[in-house]
Amino acid sequence: MPTTLPAFADATASDSALRRFLHGLPGVDPVGLEARAAALGTRSIKTTAKAYAIDLAISMIDLTTLEGADTPGKVRALAAKAVNPDPTDRTTPRTAAVCVYPDMAATAAAALAGSGVKVASVATAFPAGRAALDVKLADVRDAVAAGADEIDMVIDRGAFLAGRYLKVYEEILAVKAECGSARLKVIFETGELSTYDNIRRASWLGMLAGADFIKTSTGKVAVNATPANTLLMLEAVRDFRAQTGVQVGVKPAGGIRTSKDAIKFLVLVNETAGEDWLDNHWFRFGASSLLNDLLMQRQKLSTGRYSGPDYVTVD
Repeated sequence: MPTTLPAFADATASDSALRRFLHGLPGVDPVGLEARAAALGTRSIKTTAKAYAIDLAISMIDLTTLEGADTPGKVRALAAKAVNPDPTDRTTPRTAAVCVYPDMAATAAAALAGSGVKVASVATAFPAGRAALDVKLADVRDAVAAGADEIDMVIDRGAFLAGRYLKVYEEILAVKAECGSARLKVIFETGELSTYDNIRRASWLGMLAGADFIKTSTGKVAVNATPANTLLMLEAVRDFRAQTGVQVGVKPAGGIRTSKDAIKFLVLVNETAGEDWLDNHWFRFGASSLLNDLLMQRQKLSTGRYSGPDYVTVD
């Protein structure tokens, strides 16, 4: 299959060519990467800047429920919260999207109609990705037909770790073709990729195949989004745009639960990729409980009182 980026046609022409390209990327200095992520995390954000950051973070959330016990009622309640996160304050921003399994996409789409909040659906045999390609593509078709505006796919980590990069690349291309007008987020499951070098390679592989977003994790494993792996992916999208002119979004997911954590990630975005990514079209948080803490902190800034968790709805 031809790449959507002619400048990299040679790099994606064969498995061996793709391997040479990916293994020719600069190696990652783990100590330096983690030190920079830690240093950026110490930035102090106060008063009006903090209020701005909290509202921005709320607007970037993909409010998520991905449980076997999900029901239409739960999805409708989550959609209502996405549209109106704080019923006591109508100035609170809406979230970016609601993320659900494909069989709940139609319910979410009906509940969110006309709101501007997107419907995101996981697909491709989420979270393991262990299925035949035709099954994965059917999963995507069903989600898009049900009204999904965005598809969050998982890569075949087994193929990637075995060095079968072209297989992963061609699967992403095929999924992208099935998405139609829906935007594609490619999930690497960084906690299973073992090394920072692999995360850098996966980032470039996903972008070469046409990902609209690259995403850290499913939220279903022990290690999910971290400042270091997100910093590495932000460097990748920055460098990719410098070489191709194509901008790609980043979505850290899993383990981001507090306003303090969210603001640290926004500092990473600003200092690494730049202001162009400080928008929910290009940066998202995959989260559920994060919204509650952001709302509590927002209420404290506006009233001077800390309301506590009983004053926000339980997801």
